[in-house]
Amino acid sequence: MVQQDDLAIPTLPCRSVSTTTEFYRRLGFEGGAHAFNGDYAILKRGSIELHFFTHPHLVPTESFAGCYIRVNDIQSILEACSASGLPNAGIPRMNPLEDKPWGLREFAVVDPDGNLLRIGQVIQQ
Repeated sequence: MVQQDDLAIPTLPCRSVSTTTEFYRRLGFEGGAHAFNGDYAILKRGSIELHFFTHPHLVPTESFAGCYIRVNDIQSILEACSASGLPNAGIPRMNPLEDKPWGLREFAVVDPDGNLLRIGQVIQQ
């Protein structure tokens, strides 16, 4: 039996599973609506896994949902997100890559439902 590390998977709200799936596929994710519940989606990109549940009354500008994704190769996910053509303001958007004083190289994506994804890699000294 293969030992698997413990894993936390964010569960985020979305107004439409199909719209959310389309958005995240542009960022290099695979997956979509769950076979047993079309109001729930599972999307993966490498070892990153995000789950989404339908919240039809969600107001993106009022959302406080989000997660932090720590990666080992920020460049590949940055390139995929940059290629999607997201603007740098509004919803959805992509904030620029920055080296933070707390030792992480980060950027952020806000999806069409207002979910904030901070994506970071430890800066090697």
